[in-house]
Amino acid sequence: MIDVVLNKGKEKAVLHRHPWVFSGAIALVKGKPTNGDIVRLVNAKGDFMAYGFYNDQSRVAIRLLEWNEDFKVDEDWFRVKVGEAVAGRAELLSTGATNTCRLIFSEADYLPGLIVDKYGDHLAVQVLTSGIENVMPVIIDELRKLLNPKSIFDKSDASSRQHEGLGTDNVVLFGDAPPDFVEVRENNILYNINIAEGQKSGFYCDQRDNRLIVANHAKGKKVLDCFSYTGGFTLNALQNGPASVTSVDSSALAIDTLKENIKLNKLDAGKHSSIQSDVNKQLRAFKEAGDMFDVIVLDPPKYAPSRSALVRASRAYKDLNRVAMLLLNKGGLLATFSCSGAMDMETFKQVLAWAALDAGKQVQFVGQLCQPEDHPVRSSFPEGEYLKGLLCRVF
Repeated sequence: MIDVVLNKGKEKAVLHRHPWVFSGAIALVKGKPTNGDIVRLVNAKGDFMAYGFYNDQSRVAIRLLEWNEDFKVDEDWFRVKVGEAVAGRAELLSTGATNTCRLIFSEADYLPGLIVDKYGDHLAVQVLTSGIENVMPVIIDELRKLLNPKSIFDKSDASSRQHEGLGTDNVVLFGDAPPDFVEVRENNILYNINIAEGQKSGFYCDQRDNRLIVANHAKGKKVLDCFSYTGGFTLNALQNGPASVTSVDSSALAIDTLKENIKLNKLDAGKHSSIQSDVNKQLRAFKEAGDMFDVIVLDPPKYAPSRSALVRASRAYKDLNRVAMLLLNKGGLLATFSCSGAMDMETFKQVLAWAALDAGKQVQFVGQLCQPEDHPVRSSFPEGEYLKGLLCRVF
């Protein structure tokens, strides 16, 4: 195994078990490892620090796996990690109310660059690092043994693969191609999921808990669900007796699937309307028409993919929330989210304060929302806490 020598003074993060070693922290590579190989990280004195995946094309040159020199990172090591991750979701799935969740969440589950989502009897995976790519036969075999899925579909189309020198792929790894729509259950609500063509891995199960929380405020209210996708917040709100729910999304496929999901759950379609449109444009159209709402959900895509984009993203978040605040009746509730890992909660609150000031509104933060238990945050890797939300009472 090739040794990679850390620059003197760069040991702290490794000792604290942060899983990333950036290329600038490396003093010397004693050999020529192939990208994706497991290397041995040592300090300037040559003392062992950790094992990790190596990739010289990535800014994160080593993704650390194991800090105990005696624990060999071999096939059995990866099987154990997969098994531990799956076991960690067993309680969530045990009641039968939910049969879809994130089974493996990359660094949080000690498998950097691997995401596995369960959709009923089907699995969707995203492989984002060359190291994980190398051990995928072992991982697929272990997932088959543990879960016996009907199919495992590769959704590795993320741009981050390019940083690892990897191409993109959408292929069947095991079993037959998943059907056009897979029926899944979340909190006893049914969804048709398009694994092959849907966004990300097919469904946003990270909002499972938050959908229920927001729905508790929907009874008798006029609700607007922005960036509604296939209807997570919409369906939960419709189950709780709203006056009406309006869903807005730019994707025709998402809107069509949402309508089918309403039928699937036998919900009152008469209380629902959908609009295929750019959300920012539609919010301004509502304002011009004088339309007002009691509850607004804003769940936009990632505006800040990196810290360098944070200033621009903050302006986009501020403008989006400012217009939404203008559409709320007095005392109305704004449920607003950011899935940008680069934006922490305090910055997000500041953005909302700026939006309120520009809108001439007073805002109370009445709740903080986060990602659910199947998207854990590792104590040594706070970057894994990407989803944050605020319930805001607007006056």
